Parts: sequence; C-alpha cells; structure tokens
Amino acid sequence: MKHPSGINQAIVDKVAARRGRLHAFESINSTKTALVVIDLDIRTVSRMYDDVATDTSNTLERINVLAETVRGRGGMVVWVVTSTKPSDNFRALLGEKTAQAYEVESASGEAMKVSPELVVQGRDMHIIKQDYSAFFPGKSDLHEQLQKHDIDTVLIAGTVTNVCCESAARDAYELGYKVIMVSDTLRGHSHGLHEAALATIFRNFGDVRPSEEVISLL
Repeated sequence: MKHPSGINQAIVDKVAARRGRLHAFESINSTKTALVVIDLDIRTVSRMYDDVATDTSNTLERINVLAETVRGRGGMVVWVVTSTKPSDNFRALLGEKTAQAYEVESASGEAMKVSPELVVQGRDMHIIKQDYSAFFPGKSDLHEQLQKHDIDTVLIAGTVTNVCCESAARDAYELGYKVIMVSDTLRGHSHGLHEAALATIFRNFGDVRPSEEVISLL
C-alpha cells in the first residue's frame, strides 16, 4: 500500500497497520470544508518563481482548480497572509536583519496581498495572522470565523509546508478539525523538510492527499 504523496513506505506501513486503512478520512462533508491557503502573497510567490528548481506555476494552478471545486461544492476558500509586525520571538530566532527586511517588504504592501496568480472570489475569506500559525489562539480570528460557518474540515495549502502550514495543521487538529494537507499545493524548504512535515502530519495530526484525490472526496 503506497502513499500517493511519496511518504516513506516504512511510515506508511506503520500508520496503515495502526489505522487499518491508508487514509484517516475516507469521506468529508464539502459544505463544512474550508480550503485554507497560507502565505501565498505577492512577494512570496515572486520568490518562488525565482527558484528555477520549483514548478510554481503548476502549484498555483492546482490551488486555483481546488479552490474553484471547493466553492462549487458549497465550501469556503480562505486566503491567509501574515502581519507586517514580526514578533519578539521572530526577531530573536531569525535575527534583526531578517525582521527588518520583512518589515521593509511588507511596507510595500506585497506581503499583505494575495498573488494575482491566484483566483480570488468576492465571497472568499481573508485572514491576517501574526507569526506562524493561523489557528493559534490570539494570532488570528480564523478559528472563530470558521466556526460561524460550521466548518469542521480544513484543507491546507500554501507555504511553507514545514513552518506555517505545519503549525496551522497541528493547531487545527488540537481545535478539533479534520485536517488534510494537500501535498501538491504546498511548498516547503529543501533538504527533505517538506516531506518530513507531511510524514509527521500523516502519522499523528491529520491526513495527506494530493489535490486530485481531495477533489474526488469533495
């Protein structure tokens, strides 16, 4: 039994044996589902294009297709960007130079606007988070807004897989959501960190599926 997102086979075998099946969620209610797209602002996407090793255009197109499917089947699409004010912890861990560069870029507005490569509709939700996790209490009102719409399942896409996206997935799990990381709509750091994050979520916090499978579930 192989995993379509390329998770290490030994991990897949262990999880499947424990669950009795490959995937945690064999069905979802599309009207109670939100696609949460994290940190695909203008500046971040431009950097993705600068990296010739990535297939950025394909990633964004998959997000657009998935977003349109979610809307068409009664779900919600949420665009999340990050506050222009780095926290004290951010400054300590990433350095003052990085924090200042982030503030300068944010002042242009590019870090607070969803990339025009992505198709945003008027009924979509827009959320500003502070720091990494969009679901951590006090960092944004995403959880409160989703609860108003009776959302119980979140599909996570965006960047970076092993930082903001993984943080959101873990906290969403703790809040009681069904979590699905959409593997081919996520971009991670190099050195296998994207894959490691997907494996961690698959083992303990949610499900991992490519967008084609998620569309079949909706």
